[in-house]
Amino acid sequence: MSDHGSAAHDGSHGGHSHGNGTSSTSSRKLAAVSIINLVGFVAELAGGLLFGSVALLSDAFHMLFDALAYVMAFAASYVAERYSEGDRWSYGLHRLEPFAAFLNGVLLLPMVAFILWESYQRFLDPVTIGTVPTLVIATGGLLVNVGSVYVLQGGEMSLNEKGAFYHLLGDAGGSVAVIVSVIAIEVTGIRVIDPVAAGLIAVVITWSALKVLRGSGEIFFQQSPLDHDEVRSAIGGVDGVTAVDDLHAWQICSQITVATAHLETDAETLEEAEAVTRRVHDELGHFGVDHATVELCPDYADRDTHLNTHCH
Repeated sequence: MSDHGSAAHDGSHGGHSHGNGTSSTSSRKLAAVSIINLVGFVAELAGGLLFGSVALLSDAFHMLFDALAYVMAFAASYVAERYSEGDRWSYGLHRLEPFAAFLNGVLLLPMVAFILWESYQRFLDPVTIGTVPTLVIATGGLLVNVGSVYVLQGGEMSLNEKGAFYHLLGDAGGSVAVIVSVIAIEVTGIRVIDPVAAGLIAVVITWSALKVLRGSGEIFFQQSPLDHDEVRSAIGGVDGVTAVDDLHAWQICSQITVATAHLETDAETLEEAEAVTRRVHDELGHFGVDHATVELCPDYADRDTHLNTHCH
């Protein structure tokens, strides 16, 4: 490299694939979970209307919104797979993933309001519940949730899959609450247990919504997924790097992490600079960075400091 501060710049992808195979698997999982939960919703809705359980109705609507959330997540994943990066879309349409997850979280909130309102009405005017059929349908709903969790589990989950997973855990908890409340009503005769159970389900749904909103918000507002002090230390220890001037990292979606780094180097030739850049890319890859842009600048510690302006 010359003494005039020429920059060695590398914006290559380092051979990453943006997880296309993983995205395809994610799409299939989300599609399967969507179908399973739509079937479960129909069964629980019919049971809640026929047998008078607001807890069962609340669990049914929870399952409906979850199914819609999975459909949205599936659509986002499916579209993102088919629009690869290019001149028009720098990173394809992978940004749809956190967007769909955010909408899913928002959609859960009005459902919570509906469940709480229905619970309040049933608290004021309790109704008789068909015990056996309600138990049968609630148990079926629990099996749907367990089956969906089985479909999703295994391997590293995308943001949408995590959102679906939290929804499913909430659904499973809701089904258990329905089963326990119906048995408790049958044993004690206290019918207000049903709306109380529905209120507890609403709390679980709220927790799920906040969890999804937080995850998508971290991506939208570009919170760094990396420990900067740790990464700076690791990069600073790379042979040929003398200082880390600037480092930024963010996510396009839960499966694509991007980073930029401006470094000082003691490399004196283009070949040495390229070798340093490769080592930095490899180090960033250890931290899960899929796409890195590395800019190298000569170390002027022992030279005329005014020349340093050529690097910025």
